[in-house]
Amino acid sequence: MKHFLIFVTKIIVLTILIATVLDGLYTRVFLHSKNRGKVETVFNSKAKKYDVVILGSSRANNHFVAQMFEDKGLKTFNYGMSGGHLFEASLLLKLMIERKYQIKNIILEADLNLSNDKQAEGIAALFLPYIHNSEIIKKHFELQNDFYTLYYIPFYRYIKYDNKIGLRETFFTAIHKKTSILDNKGYYPLKKNKGNMKNNIVALNPLPHNKYYEEIKNICKANNIKFTAIMTPMCENVKGMNYFDKVKRAYPEIHNYENAVIEDKYFSSCGHMNDEGARLFTAKIINDFF
Repeated sequence: MKHFLIFVTKIIVLTILIATVLDGLYTRVFLHSKNRGKVETVFNSKAKKYDVVILGSSRANNHFVAQMFEDKGLKTFNYGMSGGHLFEASLLLKLMIERKYQIKNIILEADLNLSNDKQAEGIAALFLPYIHNSEIIKKHFELQNDFYTLYYIPFYRYIKYDNKIGLRETFFTAIHKKTSILDNKGYYPLKKNKGNMKNNIVALNPLPHNKYYEEIKNICKANNIKFTAIMTPMCENVKGMNYFDKVKRAYPEIHNYENAVIEDKYFSSCGHMNDEGARLFTAKIINDFF
């Protein structure tokens, strides 16, 4: 029995040692990467200057054509993250401020994402390689249910989110394999072929106080950044479009552009405009605000 316990103890110690070494190696790779995604690009960057920074989910990523702002002389990057929530948008902005970005305008896509204040696990995972290297990231995750296991168990976060920050992603990051995420100044154009052109958001309700929306607004105020929150278009065949009226009542400062583009020919799916629709929409935003 004694020999068995000694053997088990050795296995546990060896496992912890291997996990710690792997954790360090994976983290080192991500700490030296700048060309695969928006999170690592910001985290590993130094001070930048922007006239316009765009934040939000896919409805920011696919709807704001950054080059059109640039054509008007406005240095712009679209940091919208497909699948992301305001949890991730707020954290990304905090990292920009920590790196002393000089930003004149923030455009935040704030509509469907106001209905929750939870993390989008797949996108939030992209911040986790840096959780031991950033007090800001650590504090942002502290209230999450799995914080202690993610923070204190070596290599656990890389195993849990293997599809996002696991072996494959670490390997491609190590060899500096680029993605298309940073192309087009962060804007991701969608094709005309239509996906699901029906949607039902009847059950959706904006939170009366979205913590991360308020964080973004307060960060902008504290850093003299002009804050513009915008609701972006959806296709014609949507049930529950009064959701946008609910948002307007809860957050009267948010500009409602859900009807700025309405014809289905301008949409790739019900919640996302194609490139032609995005260009029409972006032109209207530039005209109205810049």
